[in-house]
Amino acid sequence: MFEETKINPHLKRQYLEKGFWTDRTLLDCWEESVKHHPDREYVVDDRGFRYTYRQMDKAASKVAAFLLTKGVKPREAVSYQIPIWSEFIMITIACFKVGAVAHPIAMSYEKKELVHSMNLTESKAYFGPTFFYKTDYEKQILSIKNEIPCLKTIILLDYAKEKASDNITVNEILRQYKPSKAMQSLHLTGQDIAVILGTSGTTCGTKGVLLTHDNIRYSEETFNKELGLKKEDIMFMPAPLNHATGFHHGIIATMLAGAKIVLQQKYCCREAINLMNREKCTYSMGATPFIYDILRDLETNGGALPHLRFYLCGGAPVPGYMVQKAWNFGILLCEVYGSTESVPHVYVRPDEVLSLNGPTSGRAMEGIEIRVIDDHGKDVPPGTPGEELSRGPNVFVGYLKNRKATDEALDDDGWFHSGDICVMDEAGNMRIIGRKKDIIVRGGENLNSNEINDNLEGCPGVADHTVIGMPDERLGERICAFVVPLSDKKDLKLHDVIAYLQEKNVPKRFWPERLELIDRIPHTGSGKVKKYLLREELIKRMRS
Repeated sequence: MFEETKINPHLKRQYLEKGFWTDRTLLDCWEESVKHHPDREYVVDDRGFRYTYRQMDKAASKVAAFLLTKGVKPREAVSYQIPIWSEFIMITIACFKVGAVAHPIAMSYEKKELVHSMNLTESKAYFGPTFFYKTDYEKQILSIKNEIPCLKTIILLDYAKEKASDNITVNEILRQYKPSKAMQSLHLTGQDIAVILGTSGTTCGTKGVLLTHDNIRYSEETFNKELGLKKEDIMFMPAPLNHATGFHHGIIATMLAGAKIVLQQKYCCREAINLMNREKCTYSMGATPFIYDILRDLETNGGALPHLRFYLCGGAPVPGYMVQKAWNFGILLCEVYGSTESVPHVYVRPDEVLSLNGPTSGRAMEGIEIRVIDDHGKDVPPGTPGEELSRGPNVFVGYLKNRKATDEALDDDGWFHSGDICVMDEAGNMRIIGRKKDIIVRGGENLNSNEINDNLEGCPGVADHTVIGMPDERLGERICAFVVPLSDKKDLKLHDVIAYLQEKNVPKRFWPERLELIDRIPHTGSGKVKKYLLREELIKRMRS
């Protein structure tokens, strides 16, 4: 199934010689952690579930034993659509135990997306809740199972609602099955595919990102080493576990360190603060809105996070005032940068946070190469905007069954073309200024939609906003602002917005030329705006 992987043979040889890549799989790493830390707590979630390494190993072995009885073989995909619950981790480890490729699916996926993604991965099993947050997932998967011919079994998690079908539940597996002592000979190496993650899909539809055991292990071992993380550390993870942040830095990084991860199934700011204090969390990681809300809540309602040393923040630039605000509570706010294809590989070191004071994403991790190039593929000098490229042992090995997209993003020399526009200084610190697709080319002038969007902040009557390029026959593109109006400002007009920008002395070339009101701005689970959906919506409105 993975014939389309793209690995530069010279780089492969280099990474193996340097020990960046090895024959060790994530199962080997897991078994080492269980051996060295059997009675340490590994997972705690806000439903009251707690697992030591030994307990999680036993539970995952039972799930693995069930998968073996259903004929799941090494290198076959297992799909799971699970909230931020401890069972997500249990199923992930069960996949490692049978040599299956883990295929976590976003909770937001509906019928069409499920059918597409599971047929693409040729999934043999599906795990999902009977019900979660207004959605009947059992009814949903049963209604489409006949459209997924490769699917052998459906396993349910019946916590929110009793099952309505005769499909087995995880609780029944844990009661009825014994841990599988002798797993089949897997014959896997670090270069085998470990997981397929969906891209966040901000500028186009999602793609299946192929990541090897080596990609993930190298990334997280280096991440832990450079941050100085130890087994005593406790991570709070509010981000979805099917995203690179939650999967890599949440599940895998803590496991490699013998540390602990604390999960919150649905983010709620004050409850998150209480949970972090109760579990004595020492660090956390997630999108910028998470920490923004936490700091605002602490300022407004009081309280503190005395155990939290640092927060790793991705998905949006971190301004200096937020760095200072966090430090007022003793928290070092470290910006990180990366993507599903090249998992956060640039970050601000905790000991440099206060001196840098934003806005920068920091420097590359050990073993990761960075380039900044112009439209002709030439390296640009420091201080000059260009596209960010990364190359290293962490970089993905292709998109599933999509060679065209793979070749567009991953060149023959192993460089991943991120599509992000950045500026690098003499010290190697990077500042992300937008996506290539965030650049609005208006009459030959390149305008950054993110900077234009920032100007709208504080506009009266505006609850939320974002800016995209609007097709225009004469100029190529014009500026379109999508705005969520406040409830008492449903009649907001373009001239109201322009009047605000005039008052702020914003140059006219940065004014929106079209205003579209919308009920909500669509975001990915990690907090990024799904601009491709807004482009589709704009085209529909322009046609009508």
